[in-house]
Amino acid sequence: MDNLESKTKRSVDRRSFMKTGLLAGGAATVGAGLLANGSLARAQERVEDGRLDAGDVAILRFLAAAEIIESDLWTQYAELGGLTSGVPLEVDPNQPLNAYQAALENLDGDATQYITSNTLDEISHATFLNGYLESKGAEPVNFDEFQTLQGSQATGAQNIGRLTNLMHLNVDTSWFVRYRSAANPDFGATFPQAIQIANRTAIPVNDADLNGSAAHIQVIANTAAFHFGYIEQGGSSLYAAMNQKAKHPEVVRITLGIGGDEIAHFLEWVDFAGNAVQAPVAPVTDDGLTFPNFFDPLNKLTQPSLIFPVPCEFIRPNLPKCSTIRPLSDKFAGAVATVASFTADGLFTGQSKKFLSVLNELALAADAASR
Repeated sequence: MDNLESKTKRSVDRRSFMKTGLLAGGAATVGAGLLANGSLARAQERVEDGRLDAGDVAILRFLAAAEIIESDLWTQYAELGGLTSGVPLEVDPNQPLNAYQAALENLDGDATQYITSNTLDEISHATFLNGYLESKGAEPVNFDEFQTLQGSQATGAQNIGRLTNLMHLNVDTSWFVRYRSAANPDFGATFPQAIQIANRTAIPVNDADLNGSAAHIQVIANTAAFHFGYIEQGGSSLYAAMNQKAKHPEVVRITLGIGGDEIAHFLEWVDFAGNAVQAPVAPVTDDGLTFPNFFDPLNKLTQPSLIFPVPCEFIRPNLPKCSTIRPLSDKFAGAVATVASFTADGLFTGQSKKFLSVLNELALAADAASR
């Protein structure tokens, strides 16, 4: 995990949080001749000289903030549930697994590889976004001063300050139902929780968790599985929402490119979470939390083997239903909505008011951007 730590450090080892004053563009309703000779020419100049307006900078700065947050939480998952020796089990089947890794592998034999790969992807996103901002003369995002939370004290976890808290999660599992429904939250649809997960840990808190009963560690791993899906579905919607605001062609390219990778993550964790609610893993219960077998009885809205988005309302309710990422609107998928969701999730339990203030400022600026 030393490699992960160093990469995460490089991705956020910069100062300052907010900087505006870059070229800001505006548009007015003008005649065709004036548009061709004036506003259009200035817009073309802005694209050619590579400068970004304040809205594009705000979008990228919030996305960098979100990726730093994701890098922090995924690094914690990777330390305890990722690859132990840096190679897949099929290459070295004799590498030792802790009980948490073994429980995750009950859900998918490639779990440790997937967790490590997802972690490295998020670190690369954070590093790239901050690097791109700097290349454009904009301030990167740095959250070093807020890495103060106590993480897991189980064997394998680094004794360093954390930005996020994975030990008091209220996991929103409604995404599991939403993507199996023909309704769309952008049109006001709401969805029940697939499983009620309140104030639970998704990682071993200490070695007592690692040495506890099989049911105990499996419920922790299952909680993580649904949290993985929650995090990555949020990223999928966030990038799609920000893409609708981006102006500069490179910023559009960035939101599409990284957003596509977030969708790839999400689809894996949809399948992964489904394995936590079917035989042979489920049903399993520990300390009042049960992961039932969703095949017994079968409900189409929680069908574990249904991993692709069901066609839903899209653009307008009277149009044919379409399989798509949802939500896509600012109200449910924008930057402010993302911060609110992460806060309700318990990710920031113990964090300072200053951190939440800085994060919300970044979110408000991103949502204010428009194409």
